[in-house]
Amino acid sequence: MKKFFLKSMGCKSNQYEGQIVAQNLIKDGYEQVKNIQEANFYILNSCSVTQKSDNEAYYLLRHAHSCGLKTILTGCIAQIEKESLLKEPYIDYVFGNEDKFELSKFLDRNIEFAVKDLMNEHQFHEVSLTDTAKTRVSLKIQDGCDNRCSYCIIPYGRGKSRSADEDFVINEINKYYNSGFKEVVLTGIHIGLWGKESGKSILDLVRKIETETKISRYRLGSLNPHEITKDLLDFLQESEKFCPHFHLSLQSACNSTLKRMNRFYTAELFLDQIEDINSRFKNPFLGSDIIAGFVGETEQEFGITIENLKKSGLSQIHVFPYSIRKGTLAEKLSGHIDEKVKEERALTIKKISSEKYKDFIKKNIGTEQEVLLEKNPDKQTGMFKGLTKNYINVLLRKGKANTLEKVILTKENIKYKDLLI
Repeated sequence: MKKFFLKSMGCKSNQYEGQIVAQNLIKDGYEQVKNIQEANFYILNSCSVTQKSDNEAYYLLRHAHSCGLKTILTGCIAQIEKESLLKEPYIDYVFGNEDKFELSKFLDRNIEFAVKDLMNEHQFHEVSLTDTAKTRVSLKIQDGCDNRCSYCIIPYGRGKSRSADEDFVINEINKYYNSGFKEVVLTGIHIGLWGKESGKSILDLVRKIETETKISRYRLGSLNPHEITKDLLDFLQESEKFCPHFHLSLQSACNSTLKRMNRFYTAELFLDQIEDINSRFKNPFLGSDIIAGFVGETEQEFGITIENLKKSGLSQIHVFPYSIRKGTLAEKLSGHIDEKVKEERALTIKKISSEKYKDFIKKNIGTEQEVLLEKNPDKQTGMFKGLTKNYINVLLRKGKANTLEKVILTKENIKYKDLLI
């Protein structure tokens, strides 16, 4: 039997798609193995959001090739770089983001390269629920992006925005519920664009999820600030199923930097929005993305970002240094910043994030929270791992697998209590 080892990098959408790749190969007679030494094929479902992720992908492929495996590259790097990748001696096969769902068709015929034009692709795939040890599941409701942010290569790897059909989403969630899952995470490349083709919005979708599914909880993936409308917040505020966990795709907290990034909102808008969200929900988790050292970012602009982040009501900040992506508008801009400066600025933001997360945890100590317990106890501690609606990991000595429990949060049961020291 042909055996494969699969690794998916990057976002939740890519992880979701990796499950589909695996299930399709298994259906076609391939065997998935967890040990690379047992495999014939090494499949890398890649991410290309930064140069660092590209470099990691190439390292993994070189290693697999040195172990004697046939190497298969798919995902966003394959979609963007295309034919040039086959010149690399450590890559045997290259397949695009749509072709990866039919790998066996190509592998059985020894086809080395296949990349479709994503602009015309509109298929969303079901996932077979084979992992019964989980209580939470992701569902990709959207793919692609119509924005052209000056730093981002992803639209070239994912194509234009396209939405999963409402009925598909509802049917998948009901399937998850019937399989025992308690929570679904709605993912995509830009879920704020869901329904754009049909004149609908993410609000229309969550309304249907609320009324036409029995799932206990749902979360939303990353949204741009202007996509979190008053009407959406009004609805979510009254929802019994929505988890108050927001991830805002900010990228900068300085208006002049945002303008160079081709981001269509202001720092004042999202600062007000963060304040509004915090006033509507009890201790909501508010995460964000920030790029440090974008092209032309002056010390004054960076200072504005720092000041705005400090005074914001964010709970945690995911920061990464700006990475040049070939073919983007930002690549051609003047004023690229030294790597050391970018790393230093990223470290400054990480320190702010650490303090904000400590404050967030402290605010939650002593509160009663609904915790979704995993089906199996944590392997290292023997304790049940659980997640609150507002995205706090807890460990409990006692509990019942795959249940929703009311728990008083303490310094002892919060998994990341070392952050309080």
